[in-house]
This record gives sequence, structure tokens and C-alpha cells, in this order.
Amino acid sequence: MVVFSIALGAILTVLGGLGYALSGGESVTALIPAFFGIPIFILGLLARKESLYKHMMHVITVLAVIGFAGSVRGVSSLMQLLGGEQVARPLATVMQSVMALLTLAFVILAVKSFIDARRQRAASAQGEQ
Repeated sequence: MVVFSIALGAILTVLGGLGYALSGGESVTALIPAFFGIPIFILGLLARKESLYKHMMHVITVLAVIGFAGSVRGVSSLMQLLGGEQVARPLATVMQSVMALLTLAFVILAVKSFIDARRQRAASAQGEQ
């Protein structure tokens, strides 16, 4: 999961920078993916230390959930855009949708990892009895 965390952080940072550049630097809100990506990237690097792994992964997952919650509204606008309708800010719609999909995928993988780790601990505890 550390590699996924670092990759998610890097991708969100690039996405934010790209959105900002493509918008002509007009809106700081285009950098929102980077505002999530940079801390996720840094926390992912910290998670490489075994003693910090569990805590960092939980914090990263919370950030990803918040990022998803804040960007998911773009998905409905993307459906409208793909259906041929006009939306107020097409670039923002695409950027929000990409962020929503990336963070949702990460949260799903993280939850699966947490469940697998718990099962593994339970199995090893039963094996020791």
C-alpha cells in the first residue's frame, strides 16, 4: 500500500498542477488535487518506516475519503458532459472526476488491505494458541 500511497500522492499533485496550468492559472481551486496529493505523498514516504506504517496509512486513507467526498460531485457533471450536455466548467468537471475515481480506488484498496491485515493477525493469533 505504500507504493499506492506514494503513487496516488504524485498523481494528484501532477493532476492539480496540470489543472492549474490548463486553466491558465486563473483559479487556485484547480490546485485542490495537489493540496491532497502533496501530504499523501509525504505521508506515503513516512509510511515506509515500519513503526509509522499503520498510522500513516490510516491518515492517508482519511485524506483520500475527504478528497473523494469533495470531488465526487464532479462525476455527475461528467456524465452530463459525456452525454453531450454543456457544463459550466468542463475542465473542473474532468479534474474532479479523475480525483474522485483515484481516491475511491485507493480507499477500496486500503479497506481491503486493512481487512486482510486484521484477518492475518487473527489467524496468526489462533495459530499461536
